[in-house]
Amino acid sequence: MKRGILVASLLILTFMIAPAGAFSADKLLITVDEDGSANITFNYTLSWIERIAVFFKIAEPEQELKSALEEATGAPVTVASAESDAATFSVLGFAKNKSTEDGTIYSTPGLDFTGAQEMLDRYWFAPLVQADFSPDQTVVRFPDGHEETFANQSTIPALSHATL
Repeated sequence: MKRGILVASLLILTFMIAPAGAFSADKLLITVDEDGSANITFNYTLSWIERIAVFFKIAEPEQELKSALEEATGAPVTVASAESDAATFSVLGFAKNKSTEDGTIYSTPGLDFTGAQEMLDRYWFAPLVQADFSPDQTVVRFPDGHEETFANQSTIPALSHATL
């Protein structure tokens, strides 16, 4: 009995002095299709606190990301898949496309990740989490294979690219 109390006390003490967990955005890949729709893959790392919250369905990062994408693009977003370290989305009408006699011009919206902290703050575990919503790497790939790459940026500017 005394041994069980000692083990439980040590576990509680470990959780109390454990460093704060951290959410980190690892990679964001946006692949624009010829019709202007996009497939978006977001890779991230969850802290142990967030993994517990996701396990118990307290937090659903893919739904938060879906809402943020819908707000940024003004287009409907579908969650294609969601894992503990990645989520994939389909976005109809992500990029505006305009046909010209020289080819097609694709224009993507700007993305701003700074509002993500407000979403996180709604959860009970927010004070325990240090979050970095700026993806280590963001890649926007156009239908002709052209890519724009950004590193550790909390905002991605609107882009325009012409294909032949």
